[in-house]
Formats: sequence, structure tokens, C-alpha cells
Amino acid sequence: MAKSMKITVRVWRQTGPDAPGHLEEHLVPNVGPDMSFLEMLDVLNEHLIETGKTPIAFDHDCREGICGACSMVINGSPHGPRKATTTCQLHMRSFDDGDVITIEPWRAKAFPIVKDLVVDRSSFDRIISSGGYVSVNTGGAPDANAIPIGKADADEAFDYAACIGCGACVAACPNASAMLFVGAKVAHLAKMPQGQVERGKRVLNMIQTMDNEGFGSCTNHGECSASCPKEINLDAIATLNREFMRASLFGK
Repeated sequence: MAKSMKITVRVWRQTGPDAPGHLEEHLVPNVGPDMSFLEMLDVLNEHLIETGKTPIAFDHDCREGICGACSMVINGSPHGPRKATTTCQLHMRSFDDGDVITIEPWRAKAFPIVKDLVVDRSSFDRIISSGGYVSVNTGGAPDANAIPIGKADADEAFDYAACIGCGACVAACPNASAMLFVGAKVAHLAKMPQGQVERGKRVLNMIQTMDNEGFGSCTNHGECSASCPKEINLDAIATLNREFMRASLFGK
């Protein structure tokens, strides 16, 4: 039987967007190494509720590394210490008995804090709404599958499409840049024939919206790709820059 651990968490508490925030410390006993990180927070919240205290607010949904909702900074790293892992996929065996774990929300102007560890990431939704789609009628799945696409392009498009929009790239970047996110969304459609109709308008609109939302600029630190749970390559940013230059010069 796996030995249980005692873990101390220092978690960010903030009652609302305009309220002052602070780190609050709690001891979490009987933490099993096979617990997920979110299950550990569930246990802590159960204890807080039982003692008449307010539970910690945090985002989650699928708990399978698909939706990207479980966004939190753990000991200074977005999603925690394990590479290519979302917070919900992180297990307590990645920590040691007696560890002190600091948990904070994403820190970015464009991701205002709603409460505790919950941030408003609707700025990403607005970027997608401005161009991250195709409006051309592509028919059903058999029609799409009948369109010949080179393997290299198909593989790259699939890799870029793996982006789950969690915002770890923004949280990791010292400039709070969204270039990796926007690059992944632009690049995956630029590689597909279905994305050609709006190719120029897409990149111009998405970059304009990104700037309007208050995200910072990219200065090639590379922290975004290193923190991405889906390991989106920095080539996405290079592709975004090429697409922007192409659209700026030729309008398409």
C-alpha cells in the first residue's frame, strides 16, 4: 500500500477581480501519491467546507488533459513540474512528503482574475471569433477526406491543431504574449486547403484582436513552448510571422 503524504499548500485567495489577494497556507494530510493534483484540491476543499470555510475556486472540466480548463501555476511553472502535462494529469507522486506547494492563477493583464485560481480567458475566445475558423462549405467528412493533402502539411496541421487553448504559453511568457496560441491556430488552418479562402483576412484579424486584448509581444524567450502541455513548437510563431507578412504585402 502506497504511503500517504503530508503536503502544505500555499494557495492564492482573491474574492473578486478588484479585491486584494493573498497566499493562504493549509496542511493537507493523507495525500495519496496516486491522487491527481485536482483530487488533492478536492480533499482540501472538503476539509474547508467541513470547518465552515470558503472552498478554493479553481477551473476544471474534462480532467483528461483535453479541455485546458485546469489552468494554474504550481511552484512557478504553468501546469506544474512535469513536461507535456496539464494540471489534471499531474499526480501527487511528482511531489515528496512534507513538500510546500505554491499555487497561483495565470498572471496576465488579458486574463483578469475572477476568483482565487479562476481567470477570465474569454480573450482567447474573441481571438478565435475574429478568424480562427473556416466559413466555406467543406461538405461532410467523406468530402473532406477526399481532398488530397501532402503528408508533411497534414502532419504539421495536426500538430498545431493539438493546441487546447489553456493559456500556459501566456502565463509562462515574461511579456504575457499569446503568439504561440495564435500561431498554432493560424498555422493549422494555413496548412489546409479548406483554410485558404480566408487565409489573409484571418491572420490580420487575429493579430489585431490579440493586440487589442492587451497581450504582450514575443521576444523569443521560448518559455511558451517549453510550458505548453501539448508541446506546440516555436515554428508556430515563425509561421504566424510569415503569414502576417504575406497578408500585409499581398492581402491574401
